Amino acid sequence: MSVKTIKIIGDQINNAYARARRAFEARDVAGYQQLALMQAEKGADSIDLNIDGTQRISVRVEEMLEFLPKVVPAIQAVTDVPICFDNPGYEYHRVGLKAFDRAKSRAKPIMNSIAASRTQLPEMIQLVKDYDMRCVVMASEKFLPEGGGAQAFLPEECYQTVKQFVDMLVTKADRKIDDIIVDPGLAPVGADTYGLVNIGLDTMQLVSSDPHLKGIHFSVGLTNFAWGTPKGIRDKLEHAYLTIGSEVGLDMALARIESDPKPLPADDPLVAELRAALQAGRRAEGESAEDAGFRQAEKIMEICAPYAE
Repeated sequence: MSVKTIKIIGDQINNAYARARRAFEARDVAGYQQLALMQAEKGADSIDLNIDGTQRISVRVEEMLEFLPKVVPAIQAVTDVPICFDNPGYEYHRVGLKAFDRAKSRAKPIMNSIAASRTQLPEMIQLVKDYDMRCVVMASEKFLPEGGGAQAFLPEECYQTVKQFVDMLVTKADRKIDDIIVDPGLAPVGADTYGLVNIGLDTMQLVSSDPHLKGIHFSVGLTNFAWGTPKGIRDKLEHAYLTIGSEVGLDMALARIESDPKPLPADDPLVAELRAALQAGRRAEGESAEDAGFRQAEKIMEICAPYAE
């Protein structure tokens, strides 16, 4: 059976990975060049640049802002694959984009990401316009009447968030629908006690069904999905999710290119098992999200049992 193509935003320039972490600690631009070139050669459509801190390494904002003017030109010296600037902070994008040379990029850069809770949201939208960017919008946060954002727990809330962002980006940043990438959110499937995976799938279904939003794109942080599962099945679970996600519009993913991320055939047994586990995670009438979530987790544990370490 045919497999839908998913465009990959290579996510291996991230301090969650050892090679990137070592490169940042040494401020080794050659190390970043190697990671960028490797991802480009393996087919990444864009390269995520995330030099923020993680549980393993603390990174101050000042350190990122000092390093961006060095690392951005270094990456562009070895590949013309566009950079996806990944950080919640306005200053990160402002400094990174100032160092970015559009003439050396085969396509528009990407801002990853804007959300209802961003403290300098208008300024970030202005950068999207000024640098002719594509933009990832977070659907998983709803706009609050008093300003700011909060976690959305209904697909309809996520859908409304998408519509608000589309209106902002079209009217204030001169973006076309094709420039907008929706991140519906993706939780670890084995610890998803609030039904967030299904909310994301339902959000994509709702947005895809709106004729006024035809041509919009969807992306998820794929490595979140199988977090905490045995190593032997993580990639397979991620690829099974891509199959299910692609059925409701998913066409991009922030992913580890070395895992060869692509959807499994629709008739693959693991796709059916994962589909059943997600269905088990949907609430019955009068049931709490937690009860359904634990049922989903049990199904995921059963799928993973043969791979237990």
